Amino acid sequence: MVEKVLIYSRFPKAQMVRIGQRFDLLDAGGKPPLDVFSADELKDVRAMITAGGQLLPGEVMDMMPALGAIICYGTGYDGVDFNAAAARKIVVGNSPGANAASVADLALTLMLAVTRRVIPADQYVRAGGWSDRKPSPLMAPQPGNPGRKVGVYGMGEIGRKIASRVAAFECDVAYTNRTKYDELPYRYEPDLAALVEWCDVLMIAVRAGKETQHIIDADMLKKLGPNGYVVNISRGSVIDQAALVQALTDKTIAGAGLDVFEKEPHAPDALTAFPNVVLTPHIGGHTQDSHAAMQDCVIANLDAFYAGKGLPYKVGV
Repeated sequence: MVEKVLIYSRFPKAQMVRIGQRFDLLDAGGKPPLDVFSADELKDVRAMITAGGQLLPGEVMDMMPALGAIICYGTGYDGVDFNAAAARKIVVGNSPGANAASVADLALTLMLAVTRRVIPADQYVRAGGWSDRKPSPLMAPQPGNPGRKVGVYGMGEIGRKIASRVAAFECDVAYTNRTKYDELPYRYEPDLAALVEWCDVLMIAVRAGKETQHIIDADMLKKLGPNGYVVNISRGSVIDQAALVQALTDKTIAGAGLDVFEKEPHAPDALTAFPNVVLTPHIGGHTQDSHAAMQDCVIANLDAFYAGKGLPYKVGV
């Protein structure tokens, strides 16, 4: 018998092909399951796949009375109501580290693009400013990477890969994290505010949650200073976006590189008008190898669950 699996979030069909070869997929397309399927169709669904950032409250879990496993496609799981899941004896799995290299690569890309003003430089060439020898203040020389102070907020798999990459660019690296890792060669700063004051570039790689909601606020951005940049590949909720817009407007900070936003998909607004901001549409883990690795984790979790075994990639909170 092929087991049913409910697809809760809206995923491109290509990402579900391999999983669909092993399981009978019911695709809710990001809608509440009962809006798409009947109660009879959902009554024997024992597992579901979700995007970790999408809100998944208890009332959605209750639409599938036999639900026993929630599998997050990707590393994040901040949208899942863990208290509700625990009360219903539902286990939660994810894909830890599967996209870490790709996300770290994009973090470096954003840092280089914003600090070297790649987007304005591209526009300068395309608009004929270079060929016409038109002066442009955006083409003024900027500080290089050797000696640049990069602070990494969050030292999980992604944070570690970011740190190793920026270190290869001859940057000085420090980090803050709930745990200090003695095996890491980087400076440890237990206080986030002190890290922000120290660094030239703040790399945000921390997990989202209530404790990190808007933790990068107006005061933190002021500590980063007029020569400082913020790069966020974590979750948009970590930064107070209104405060960020104001800091950019007032030139409180030098610029930002953002792959995530408070509301996604992100529509054009004040944030998109700044030439010193580089924006990408939450594509940190969007590479072929990352998707293959995440699918491997999803399939392994589902296979173990249906075999009555513990999840190999269970989230422990």
